[in-house]
Amino acid sequence: MTHARLKLALFLTYAVFAILLNSVGTVILQSIAHFGVDKVAASTLEAFKDLPIAVVSFLVASFLPCIGLRRGMIAGLALVSVACLAMPMLDSFAATRLLFLATGVSFALVKVAIYSFVGLLTDTPHAHAALLNAIEGVFMLGVLAGYWLFALFIDPADPAGAGWLRVYWWLAGIAGAAILLLLTVRFDERAAFAADDADARPATPSGEFVAMLRLVATPLILVFVASAFLYVLVEQGVGTWLPTINREVLGLSAPMSVQAASIFAAGLAAGRLGAGVVVRRTGWQALLIGCLVAMAMLLVLVLPLAEAEGGRTVTSWADAPPVAYLLPLIGLCMAPIYPTLNSAILSAMPKRTQASVVGLIVVFSALGGTTGSFIVGRAFAAVGGIQAIYAMLVPIAALLVLVGLLGRLRTRDQDTDSRSSHAV
Repeated sequence: MTHARLKLALFLTYAVFAILLNSVGTVILQSIAHFGVDKVAASTLEAFKDLPIAVVSFLVASFLPCIGLRRGMIAGLALVSVACLAMPMLDSFAATRLLFLATGVSFALVKVAIYSFVGLLTDTPHAHAALLNAIEGVFMLGVLAGYWLFALFIDPADPAGAGWLRVYWWLAGIAGAAILLLLTVRFDERAAFAADDADARPATPSGEFVAMLRLVATPLILVFVASAFLYVLVEQGVGTWLPTINREVLGLSAPMSVQAASIFAAGLAAGRLGAGVVVRRTGWQALLIGCLVAMAMLLVLVLPLAEAEGGRTVTSWADAPPVAYLLPLIGLCMAPIYPTLNSAILSAMPKRTQASVVGLIVVFSALGGTTGSFIVGRAFAAVGGIQAIYAMLVPIAALLVLVGLLGRLRTRDQDTDSRSSHAV
């Protein structure tokens, strides 16, 4: 029963952060309309979210178990609860920036704690994979639900009004419920860590820092983190600005713009759930190349249709142009890339170094998300939304090159390890 309640708390916590983290596109749309900020200023919201994730996760990953995983989660949830309550009370763009700053700091604490809890709550690799997949599945469901939750609070007759801010009362309540669950669960973390000395973390934060620096200097990891950076750049660049493109380019109403973007999240969820079956038949490298080619082809075929739209306001799904349904399907194409890329590297690394690799994944993913949103935001303001999305073909092409290089480096390192083991 204790494990079940703790797992429920993990699910609830991850769902809250899924909604908050992936609300950037919706909040950008509403900030432009409600607060009157320009697109360049609105694009900074991604940085307020992602840079704290990168910095805080790097600093706390090594010693959060010493402080207490549950305490870290409670602190993160309490921080976002206060920030959510401040949104409707202060009703300002400054409060919005502080909300995403608090969300970034808190998510760094929460993600390290949740991933550590998965190891403490499971005894076998299969159980670990099952629980982690379930948690990531809940995250994607939270992303999908978030689009519709925000759309419920946007008034179609007054999209620039303050009604959308009421959603934050509900999000603060969900975070509060997760805190209550964590406070009432009894779980001896220290005993659980002590029972697994073989997987203990480095003794000091400085040891973790040095291990990360040594890893990132190796060719395999250098190419990998560059690939992770570019992938998240594309995902966040498209996903963050999709509601605004739906509104300003395709002419959808504000609620429809947010709801249409949920197709992108649904594609990500479906693609990641199905990737495990496909990769067994194709191999990781073939799957990645196929997904990248499909993404490029979709953009090349669909974006010209988007250019032909505009000049009208769409308030009914029956009148929505086909491109409103087709463009978000890029999420289905890109969905398998991130987990498959991470799995390909983690499975090739010694177990003692995997924690450091995960730390690098979090850091460079956060930096990639910030960069992608900023680039598309600047391009959107300068040359328009369609041309801004066309620009994503450049990092997609670079990813194709890096995936090929990654395959060669991975094979080379495995051959070297094999020869070394035979020599011993």
